[in-house]
Amino acid sequence: MKFNHELIEKNIGLLGIFTVIAISFGGLVQITPLLFQKDTTEPVEGLRPYSALELEGRDIYIREGCYNCHSQMIRPLRAETERYGHYSVAGESVWDHPFQWGSKRTGPDLARVGGRYSDKWHEVHLIDPRIVVPQSNMPGFPWLMDNTLDGKLTRKKMEILSNFHPDHNMYSEEELAGAEEAVKGKTEMEALIAYLQSLGHALK
Repeated sequence: MKFNHELIEKNIGLLGIFTVIAISFGGLVQITPLLFQKDTTEPVEGLRPYSALELEGRDIYIREGCYNCHSQMIRPLRAETERYGHYSVAGESVWDHPFQWGSKRTGPDLARVGGRYSDKWHEVHLIDPRIVVPQSNMPGFPWLMDNTLDGKLTRKKMEILSNFHPDHNMYSEEELAGAEEAVKGKTEMEALIAYLQSLGHALK
């Protein structure tokens, strides 16, 4: 007996169920093996966890929506690697929850921006981008100079990040104990710049 496709194609509920099953199976086939590969689950050599200030900066980066215009994923294409450096690998992002790969590029990729510019350049650029890049359409973030951190939740953030990776001693008790003092009184601008300067340090 031939299988009658009309039975599925004319029944929207049944078609929906089979579509979900097909997509789920395809996704599992692609994703499941990656969970068991060291290349995707272990940090690359030289990758260090974010410091207390860098971690606060990363949260500001996410809060201000920087990922909407800047990806942190260099594709393995010649035009990309010549402009930005070594292509991104999964092992660089194991400490990121959530990861900041992205696909939108209104602005340049930031995966290897650490050390490319001075702290002062970043400060001026974040206050008024057109001072250093006249053609930029990026908005300014001058309020980052006025907002200061109190560090009350910094230790908690570091502990939560450590809980994602129980097999790695990400932070010492000394680092956790000094987390609040490490960021207290620093501006959000300083934290965001510290985060940007940390990007790409493991693979240049």
